[in-house]
Amino acid sequence: MSTLESKETDLLSPRTPDPRRSARNRGLWLSRIILIVAAILYVTPIYWMVTTAVKGPTELAVYPPTLLPQQWHWENFSKAINFIPFGRYLVNTLVITLFSMVGAVISNLIVAYGFSRIQWRGRDLIFGLVVATIFVPFPVTVIPLFVTFAKLGWINTFLPLIVPTFFGNPFYIFLLRQFLMQIPFEISESAKVDGASEWQILWYLILPLARPAIAVVAIFAAIAAWNDFFGPLIYLQDESKYTLSIGLQMFRSTHQVEWSLLMAASTLVVLPVIIIFLLFQRSFIEGITLGSIK
Repeated sequence: MSTLESKETDLLSPRTPDPRRSARNRGLWLSRIILIVAAILYVTPIYWMVTTAVKGPTELAVYPPTLLPQQWHWENFSKAINFIPFGRYLVNTLVITLFSMVGAVISNLIVAYGFSRIQWRGRDLIFGLVVATIFVPFPVTVIPLFVTFAKLGWINTFLPLIVPTFFGNPFYIFLLRQFLMQIPFEISESAKVDGASEWQILWYLILPLARPAIAVVAIFAAIAAWNDFFGPLIYLQDESKYTLSIGLQMFRSTHQVEWSLLMAASTLVVLPVIIIFLLFQRSFIEGITLGSIK
């Protein structure tokens, strides 16, 4: 009977809060608050761009500015498309982005496989030199690249924007190499015992396991090509070959006061990037964190 009474007393008595659990809960709440604030800071420019895109010229001049449009001018999108050859610029951007993404995936995967899965003398030293080229600023290589492409007759073509992606990128090589190092080497060794070549191992074994990291490289390469402004500005001279980034700059210089139309065109340019990330965010997060192999 005394045992039952002691148990009832323990249940009815207030529990002493665990300081470790309280500290952990405070840490969780603090991290959530920081993430919410950071998300608001990142979303605010996008929200302002979209709301400005559907406002009229009169409402844009109102001070203080309105958070929501009083009248929704959806016709701004059609006007923005008609002011510049948006369709042509879109096709040019898609062609450059698609081939750049394919070149980045193929070249960087092959190079990363050689740095991670094949043993050869001087491998780590050369890999260090490749990674060190990340710190070489792009303006240093602009003039030599332009002279080289001019001698090849590639100026005013898409080749200077596409061909370099087929020769690897140090950051993508580093990312894929670190991911491929996570794959057990016993898989490759057993495949070699069965008579598989390096190309067969890469295609049938490593490629399916490295899909998350490949997705990350593809997304990075696609976004870089889609948003590239400096490259098309240097190498493209014919207006019919301009990309969307150049088209937006032309739009601003031609229609300086039409901020609603400029924001409408900018929204159309940014929208595909957001959609791609939302569709592949799981693979993106899995690959960028260098997750373990299932």
